[in-house]
Amino acid sequence: MLQCSFAVPGNTIKEFTVSPSLRPSSRLTVLAAGAVALLVLAGCHKTEEKTEDIRPVRVQQVRASDIDLLSEFAGEVRARVESRLGFRVGGKIVARLVDTGAVVKKGQALMRLDPQDLQLAQAQAQAALRAAETSRDFARAELKRYQELKAQNFVSQTILDSKEASYKAAQANVEAAQAAFRGQSNQAGYATLVADMDGVVTAVNADVGTVVAPGTPVVQLAKSGDKEIVIGLPEDKVDALRGVADVRVRLWAQPDRVAAGKVREVSPAADPVTRTYPVRVTIPDGLPDAKLGMTAYVAFASKTPEAQIHVPLTALFYERGATSVWVVENGAVRLVRVQPGGVAGNDMVLKSGLKPGQVIVTAGVNQLKSGQKVSVLGAERAAPKAASGGAGAAGGPAAPAGDAAVNAASATATGAAK
Repeated sequence: MLQCSFAVPGNTIKEFTVSPSLRPSSRLTVLAAGAVALLVLAGCHKTEEKTEDIRPVRVQQVRASDIDLLSEFAGEVRARVESRLGFRVGGKIVARLVDTGAVVKKGQALMRLDPQDLQLAQAQAQAALRAAETSRDFARAELKRYQELKAQNFVSQTILDSKEASYKAAQANVEAAQAAFRGQSNQAGYATLVADMDGVVTAVNADVGTVVAPGTPVVQLAKSGDKEIVIGLPEDKVDALRGVADVRVRLWAQPDRVAAGKVREVSPAADPVTRTYPVRVTIPDGLPDAKLGMTAYVAFASKTPEAQIHVPLTALFYERGATSVWVVENGAVRLVRVQPGGVAGNDMVLKSGLKPGQVIVTAGVNQLKSGQKVSVLGAERAAPKAASGGAGAAGGPAAPAGDAAVNAASATATGAAK
């Protein structure tokens, strides 16, 4: 007796028994049927749904302009006039009257020293002046008496001349004592540090209890009024950028607001620490919100004979010696070959291959393939080369892009991805 079992659809186990009394041909038929059922069930499995591969990318609209960004440098907003104030005399600080950020007026007290020693020196000078005045008064009276005696021929001319010399010496001693007293009075007045102009306190370098030497900077004061951006130019670009007239400035906090600047001063010597040449650029009236200490950018630009297309270096795709970019069209990407013309800052200048208005991928170019669907993470601003006076290459002052075109491209790509 032979007993067999096999599974059928529905997870049901079927059993059957093959009797020895059956004919050999019948037994073979039953076994063959069971084997076929097992093979059929083994080939059955659940089919998984295939999901379409949609890559997230960042895009940028291509624009052309005749403004070429030579270089851009980060700097700091500072006052045009900055003073590092210190006491004219040495001593111990007993009072600090301002804090960093305080707005002060000319003549306002900032710090005070212990005036005791200075007052004692002033009293000493005053006593010396009184002694000199007493000696002068005695010499004057003596001279007057001898002049009367000489008129009566009771004394010689030599004695009279001696008395006149003594009086003149006494008068000179008085003048010297007066000068010393005035100087010592000024020294006592120097115990109070006052602001020499209207401005803002940008730093306090000493506090109560500190003993300072004459001239040691204790308060840094920035004059109210004109502000400038201070940058550092590398030594290989000082001569090239010195004569550039088209200077653009912008604040990090306001990247959309670009204004024309003017180079006021180029240092003839490099900074001993950074080995760059400090340059001061005047902030125009177009940046009224500039505050001391803000981060700012200065871009040096020039005109080109023809309009150029700039794309970020991250948008370039290299394959088999060819340079290409991915163009977004109808929610998918297409590889377009371009001809580079040179590097400008963080951008590549293209001679051919793209047209203004096209939308290209700027991030994730190595993960794409031709015809692949993409989703736009965020429509970035167009290449900052607007003919209306926008900035230069990527990383430079951004000019407003055609928002409608970029948003349309973003909506198209996103809609196709869905």
